[in-house]
Amino acid sequence: MIERFDGAPVGKRRRWSDEFKAQAVAAALGPGVNVSALARRLGISPPQLFGWRKAFLKKQNADAPAGAPAPVVEIVVGEVMIRVGPDPSEAALRRILRAMRSA
Repeated sequence: MIERFDGAPVGKRRRWSDEFKAQAVAAALGPGVNVSALARRLGISPPQLFGWRKAFLKKQNADAPAGAPAPVVEIVVGEVMIRVGPDPSEAALRRILRAMRSA
């Protein structure tokens, strides 16, 4: 049985405090923040920060009281406003913007 792949890094796994994660996620949720650049500045991998952010948003949505209105993202182009859910996929946003341009 293979215990470790050749070339795999050797060392202890790093652990971050809940406080550090909360601060990093709060910073990542700011308007116009480049999450990948923020992660590099903090010394963590971008996928790690994206994962923390996704988990936070999922928990936040699960903790919302039943019947509470879901948070929305508003996109305004000229006189047109589109409201979408809190975490639209890139493909969905592309379809929406393409439809808005052709309207």
